[in-house]
Amino acid sequence: MTEQTRSGRIRATGRRRKAPAKRRRAAAFAAWGAAALVLVGGCGLGYVYYHLNGNLQGVDINGQLGKDRPEDVDNGSMDILVLGSDSRSGANGAYGRDEGAARSDTAMVVHVYEGHKKASVVSVPRDTLVERPQCTDRKGATVPAEHRAMFNTAFEAGGPACAVKTVEAMSGIRMDHYIEVDFTGFTRLIDELGGVRITTTRAIEDSKSHLDLAPGTHTLDGEQSLGLVRTRKSVGDGSDLGRIQLQQAFMKAFIDQVKSVGVLANPKTLLDLADTATKAITPDSELDSVDELMSFAKGLSGLGADDVHMITLPVEYDPLDPNRVVPLEAQGRQVWKALKADRPIPASATKDAATGKADGVVR
Repeated sequence: MTEQTRSGRIRATGRRRKAPAKRRRAAAFAAWGAAALVLVGGCGLGYVYYHLNGNLQGVDINGQLGKDRPEDVDNGSMDILVLGSDSRSGANGAYGRDEGAARSDTAMVVHVYEGHKKASVVSVPRDTLVERPQCTDRKGATVPAEHRAMFNTAFEAGGPACAVKTVEAMSGIRMDHYIEVDFTGFTRLIDELGGVRITTTRAIEDSKSHLDLAPGTHTLDGEQSLGLVRTRKSVGDGSDLGRIQLQQAFMKAFIDQVKSVGVLANPKTLLDLADTATKAITPDSELDSVDELMSFAKGLSGLGADDVHMITLPVEYDPLDPNRVVPLEAQGRQVWKALKADRPIPASATKDAATGKADGVVR
């Protein structure tokens, strides 16, 4: 198919209180972007300058959680919780008014297998109802446990450490690292990469995300990419689960794009990408220096899109509230048991799970 002409740039505007869907969709894009950064080894972050250390502000997850965590199994694998924050501070104010709080509206558990040649990504839908454990917030105050809490409230109530504790409680797996992404910075990263090439199998028209794509191949800039992953009502069954499928397809395209761009041959391009990437993320305190992030990224640099298996946490629509989902317990146990043992997720784990029915719209 021929490549379509790029459409005009997409702007997300409006007051945050009046446009919750926009903030959530932007955060979704951010989180998928962070996961892609992890999986492609930081876009060449092995070639950086020391002043980039000033861009990195870490979070001491280990210090905040202490010893009340799953066993730290040393089998050569690695588990990373990647969150997209919907904060409106700083440059993110373009996506809505800053009201002093943020939620993690998209989350992924990235499991890198022993040898770092393969990875699995488990997306946790933001509206999943979970048993949120008791946490300590950023100021040291106790956040009580909550039954049937929306997953994304863990970050809002207790910050990064509470989000990690909630994931560890539901999975039984200790997170080795935490990475939070700023979606404004990531859209800039896509622009500096020259856009991301995707193919739509049918037209996508969404007035809310200001996206109008004909069937065919397109090179999307940062704002257009944001529009794509914001799209919901115009694909599949209109659910957030369908949007996750779009995000998964976009993430694979992003990984391929990073692999295809010869950034190592152009020092200026590499520095610009590294500068943008380090500004876009908030890592845990074990990754908050250029040396640490460089070593981490180097260990993942061999992963390509074909090496990454992506699923959504097996869920069903909540019988009491169709706007929420609940984990399928038996299938969920299969997912977490496989990852804890550093094994592939069996196909039976996603059988009979709600999907959103948007598979194949983008590739």
